[in-house]
Formats: sequence, C-alpha cells, structure tokens
Amino acid sequence: MILCGHRGVASLAPENTLAGLEKAHQLGLEWVEIDVQLTKDEKVVVIHDEKVNRCTNGKGKVRKYDWEQLARLDAGGWFGAEFAGQHVPRLRDYLARARELGIRVNIELKIYDKDNPARLCRKVSKLIDKHGFDKAGLLFSSFEPDCLRYLQVLQPEIPRALLVEHIPDDWQTRLEQLDCAALHCNYRYLSREQAEAVKAAGYRLHCYTANHPDKVKDFPAWGVDMIFTDKPQDYQQASPAEG
Repeated sequence: MILCGHRGVASLAPENTLAGLEKAHQLGLEWVEIDVQLTKDEKVVVIHDEKVNRCTNGKGKVRKYDWEQLARLDAGGWFGAEFAGQHVPRLRDYLARARELGIRVNIELKIYDKDNPARLCRKVSKLIDKHGFDKAGLLFSSFEPDCLRYLQVLQPEIPRALLVEHIPDDWQTRLEQLDCAALHCNYRYLSREQAEAVKAAGYRLHCYTANHPDKVKDFPAWGVDMIFTDKPQDYQQASPAEG
C-alpha cells in the first residue's frame, strides 16, 4: 500500500508549500497530494482553502488576490518560525521541483462557490503542456465532476479520480461516465465489501486522510492501493511502506 503525503507532509511542514515537498523527499515518498485554485489574474496556485486566512498572514479569498499580491504573503510562519518566508507556490514551480525530486503529484482541483471549473482545468492543462511535465507522474482528482469531464477531454493521458466522502451506491456508473481510473474516499466510511467491489471492477482505490496506522491496518488485505496521510512517518516507523 503506497503512502501519499497529504498536502506535502502536513504534520512536518506547512501544507501545500515547497517545504512540505522537501519533507516528502526526505521521507522517500513516491507521491504527494496538493490542491490548486486560480488567482484573480488566473495563475494556478497551490492552496486548499477558499480563503488565505488559515495558512498565511493574509485575509480574504484566494480569487481576490492576483499572483504578485499572493506571493508576498507568508505561508509558513503560522506553522513554525523555521518556516517563516515560505510562500504559496505556483503549480508550475511545485511541479518543477517535484520533477527534480522524482516525486509524483496528485493534483486536486478545488472548486468553491462562483469558481469556474472549465477555466481552472484549461489553465492547469495548458501549464502542464507548456512546461512539458511528465504526464505519467500526475494524477487528477476532484469532488467536482465537471472538472473530471473537462480534463477527460483536455488531458486524456493523465488518469483521473473521483473524490467522495461516502462511496455512493452508483459509484461504478459515475466512474464509468467520467472514465476514471480511481476512486478516492474517506477511510472512515470504507467497508471491506465496498473495497473489494471497487477492486473487482478494475479501479484503483485510494483513501484519505488516515493519520493513525492502526485504523487502516486491514486495508492492504482489502486491496486499498494508496493512503493519503499527514503523518507518513508514523507508517514508516511501524513498517516499511511500498514506494
């Protein structure tokens, strides 16, 4: 079962920053998961929340900032003094560093009220093509089906995953319609029966955000392929992880 660092390694470095990516490399992780949105001037940036309040020294919605304004915010000091001066990275810079480190990236497309899924997908797709990022090292995911539909057309080579909290009864129909390769679900609500059904249908199964190894100790036997976690170091201390 592969470990994927959630928002980098969110227990050891400020989330969705280059410092978190470096921590993932230090731990030998194969994968990290990040979140992307658009700025006011339509730059693709790596940040989770609709507002910058929680993870920077600024206030307000991400979409109200242009890139230069956002880049001036401190996105690390809230986590610890040693991370002061970290910035909200652009996706292009994050992927460039991940390429240097040999880390694969799950890009989650975040859509909030009044966001435009088509515009975000076009910008992400154009960026990947322009900078020649290795599509084999990427995975798209989103709770927003429209994002997956757009990316199915824009970047058919890059696999897609549908994000859900609870696995719905019609999960297979949804995955088929979106031509997804994987299903991402909250580990708390996954049953063995569901896991085995997803795997029997030929899909990869990834679970978020499991920070206690003992709570998912049976998941490898269920066929779960990957775990998103803020604390990959705890899994590594318990036993070596694949990848």
